[in-house]
Amino acid sequence: MLRTQQPLQEPLLLTIIRLLRWDKPAGRLILMIPALWAVFLAGNGTPPAPLVTVIVLGSLATSAAGCVVNDLWDRDIDPQVERTRTRPLASKALSLQIGLAVALVAFICSGILALYLNPFTFWLCVAALPFIILYPLAKRVFPIPQLVLSLAWGFAVLISWSAVTDDIQPATWLLWTATVLWTLGFDTVYALSDREDDLKIGINSSAIFFGEYAPEAIALFFAGTVGALATLGGILHLQFPFWITLLISFILWTWQYTFLRQTNLPKPIYGKIFGQNVWIGFILLVGMILGILL
Repeated sequence: MLRTQQPLQEPLLLTIIRLLRWDKPAGRLILMIPALWAVFLAGNGTPPAPLVTVIVLGSLATSAAGCVVNDLWDRDIDPQVERTRTRPLASKALSLQIGLAVALVAFICSGILALYLNPFTFWLCVAALPFIILYPLAKRVFPIPQLVLSLAWGFAVLISWSAVTDDIQPATWLLWTATVLWTLGFDTVYALSDREDDLKIGINSSAIFFGEYAPEAIALFFAGTVGALATLGGILHLQFPFWITLLISFILWTWQYTFLRQTNLPKPIYGKIFGQNVWIGFILLVGMILGILL
């Protein structure tokens, strides 16, 4: 008599890695990028290596904590969304207790790293916590929840810049503005893949809010990013490598807008465009570093 073969159970460690989204590095890197922008600009292209290490590890730990918190809040919503139904908490591959424990460990790691920073920057880290913890609830009550995420992303700039200078300068706010607008742009792209499911469930997103004009809204966000970065480059007297990379970024964002204007795009395309923004962010980082040093 033939015996039915049972599916192999995923090892616990791999399931936790999926919970932390470490199997999808694009989302982790895209938070790290504004933090690196800030630390290198504030540090005149050569910030202390130990500080850069803390910023990198801190962004990884914080984004991991944010992912777990998001999944804890959305464990009853995620099963109704095609893209998220296989997440560990949504699929019940992990228990609520393990999810809470992993979130606690991630926040503790972030807190330990924050102790390396100056007192002003440490309290900025504390101020970012409500945005990280409450962002997932925004989609239930706020028409553009991506704005809340963008503000959380903006703390990466404030924290990293002040970690070098011990204060926040006018140039810091220009980089913060660029980061908030850039995040609104790429996260609205990401939200387009879930628009149909979100409408059925009755939750909010910027993709739903802007409707058929979502590509134009994304274009405006990216244009604002270019404007803020150009102003910042002028104030900091960045040299030609920065302007070349800013032009490349503008061209790539323009191409993304023209592509997004097409109808009936396959859902995976939105994820690919989101991933392209990781490369754009690193291109700009190289331009900023060389624009200071040359």
